[in-house]
Amino acid sequence: MTGAPASAAGGTGRPAPGGKLGAAAVDQASLWNIANILTMVRLLLVPGFVVLLLMDGGHDPVWRAWAWAAFAVAMITDVFDGHLARTYNLVTDFGKIADPIADKAIMAAGLICLSGLGDLPWWVTGVILFRELGITLMRFWVIRHGVIPASRGGKLKTLAQGTAVGMYVLVLTGPLATLRWWVMAAAVLLTVVTGLDYVRQAVVLRRRGLAAERSAGRDRAESSR
Repeated sequence: MTGAPASAAGGTGRPAPGGKLGAAAVDQASLWNIANILTMVRLLLVPGFVVLLLMDGGHDPVWRAWAWAAFAVAMITDVFDGHLARTYNLVTDFGKIADPIADKAIMAAGLICLSGLGDLPWWVTGVILFRELGITLMRFWVIRHGVIPASRGGKLKTLAQGTAVGMYVLVLTGPLATLRWWVMAAAVLLTVVTGLDYVRQAVVLRRRGLAAERSAGRDRAESSR
């Protein structure tokens, strides 16, 4: 019942330090670190952001400003939670799964809502979401051969997407409205270019992995003779 025999605990009936129960407790406690909490906040911001963006038909400048504030907070927490997790060794299985989901959820929500309101062409939303979903599936496709690291281009793409969507959430006119079009165009271009680069990396990684497996198989066959 204690997770360790009494003899291992010095006959006191308490689990020994470092026993299975202690390890499980540490792992459970590590879930509630600051990086994961920021990720959870970002997940909770997604429905709030959508509600604010669509209030009063979705075209009220005040509600759109509040929606932009929620989106900005989500983008800022995205920067800090990953940095904190890596710097202070707060990486958890929950964070590995929830962080990319939160990133894609807030971006997808913004794109779909903006297209639904008629502020953004559906083809733009389609290109970005197709790329994000495709790259995610491709990572799973090659994961047994290795991990495709995030590139500088990918990080720049994320920044451009966040900036562009944020500008479209706000009700802008004049030169700023023109500027946001160019920022979104740059974001779409980076989305396509970095997506193609990830495909190239995935193909190379898979070929190398398969070659290594075949070589290891030949070595095992020769050693068994």
